[in-house]
Amino acid sequence: MRIAYLDCSTGISGDMTLAALVDAGVNADQICAGIDSLGLPGVKLTFSSTMKGGFHATSVQITHPEQHAHRHLSDIVKILKQSTQLTPKQYEMALALFSAIAAAEASVHGSTIDKVHFHEVGAIDSIVDIVGVAIGFDLLGVEQIISSPIPTGYGQIKIDHGICTVPAPGTAELLKGIPLADIPIQAELTTPTGAAIISTLVDRFSMLPPMTIEEIGYGAGTKDFPERANLLRIFVGELATSSHTDYVTLLETNLDDVSGEVIGYTKQKLLAAGALDVYTSSIQMKKDRPAVMLSIICKPESAEKLESILFEETETLGIRRHQLQRALRPRQAHLVKTAWGNVAGKLSLAPNQQSIFTPEYEACAQLAAANHVSLKTIYRAAEAAFLFDGHSETPLGNDANVTHDHDHDHDHDHDHDHDHDHDHDHG
Repeated sequence: MRIAYLDCSTGISGDMTLAALVDAGVNADQICAGIDSLGLPGVKLTFSSTMKGGFHATSVQITHPEQHAHRHLSDIVKILKQSTQLTPKQYEMALALFSAIAAAEASVHGSTIDKVHFHEVGAIDSIVDIVGVAIGFDLLGVEQIISSPIPTGYGQIKIDHGICTVPAPGTAELLKGIPLADIPIQAELTTPTGAAIISTLVDRFSMLPPMTIEEIGYGAGTKDFPERANLLRIFVGELATSSHTDYVTLLETNLDDVSGEVIGYTKQKLLAAGALDVYTSSIQMKKDRPAVMLSIICKPESAEKLESILFEETETLGIRRHQLQRALRPRQAHLVKTAWGNVAGKLSLAPNQQSIFTPEYEACAQLAAANHVSLKTIYRAAEAAFLFDGHSETPLGNDANVTHDHDHDHDHDHDHDHDHDHDHDHG
């Protein structure tokens, strides 16, 4: 799988991303042609080589006439639609970035996406950054984008609404659910456009994954920091592991003073909030006290929300967090017909290349209750229906319905019985 990894060691902005894409080999002339097709008078996009903290990098400069207009999302859409160069994918990617920013601004200002108007991000240079990034990632031709945790910096900045604390409100809204990094630099390291790129285009967050590096792009920020090179790095290459893998977070806490009822209630609440799996293990703590270890497997972006539930419901004093990589079987939804009714389930590929049908518990339980038969009867009927249909020797194909464990909390990982204005001031 061809991937791009964003090393955001000093944050991310639109111009840094655009410059890094070109430095990684994306054709700058094609990006410029796409920008020219927007029909923005007097706009010129220039890429040049520079040195930042002793390292060679690419920087981007955008020149345009002075402007004073504040644009709405509908104005941005008109600009995008008048282009004759943008591919459908580039158009959709750019629109998704602008829509994410509009949603964030609407949330912090108590408005709606249609009514909120862009300030800094509606400026010409930000429009160029966002559209250029959409073109650049499309031309890069990667299947997945991975990112490091995101530093925001600290301190205060002046935006259109006055002085505010870093991260700015719109940026903070865009960074909800995204792992942040604590980098002690007094500056705005991640801008609204950078946050939109991260929240909209990135598939997952991790340290540099096992990969074969083909290209490395360095995009320079405008500010200089005394101890760090102000650069965004993009690694482009082939992921070294199987495409049927993903990353999850494991949360663990030891409980020796919580009743079984509270643990059971907490488990159901965690599953309802998006946990992939929740389970308990019997342990012994200090002084041989019997206790329970509560473990939660979740998507990395859900970890903070689930930790809040743990702290609230169990009053635990600490939660351990681990990042794990999972190997996944390809799977797809499948439906079989039995004498009791239709049973939904999953079709997966076993190591011997045979397809395996696993009935869904909820579907079987509903039929069992409705027909006054045992759960085991429905399970057996569903498995027999699959075998009688002649699917047992049919391997899964590479169709669009194959999923990689992004569905719901019936997929488990252990065995069960059944189963703003600063995009160019950025440093």
